Amino acid sequence: MVERLAAIEHERWSHWQRYMHGKATKQEDGSLLIPADLVERWEKQIATDYADLPADEQESDKEQVERYLPIIEDAFRSGE
Repeated sequence: MVERLAAIEHERWSHWQRYMHGKATKQEDGSLLIPADLVERWEKQIATDYADLPADEQESDKEQVERYLPIIEDAFRSGE
């Protein structure tokens, strides 16, 4: 089960990194410059508890959890 969950987590992380890299500007030294509006938005999200997020952001988090649920449910059914 850990391997299956780790594979989902890696795919989630890779997807996020592709998104971030696509929003950032690559600098000559290879570093990435993230636009200030996104930094502000993400810092606000970081500082906000889930219960206080707007409904659309909560929905996004739920969509991510739904990717893990079948593996967890399967583990409970099989006694893993």
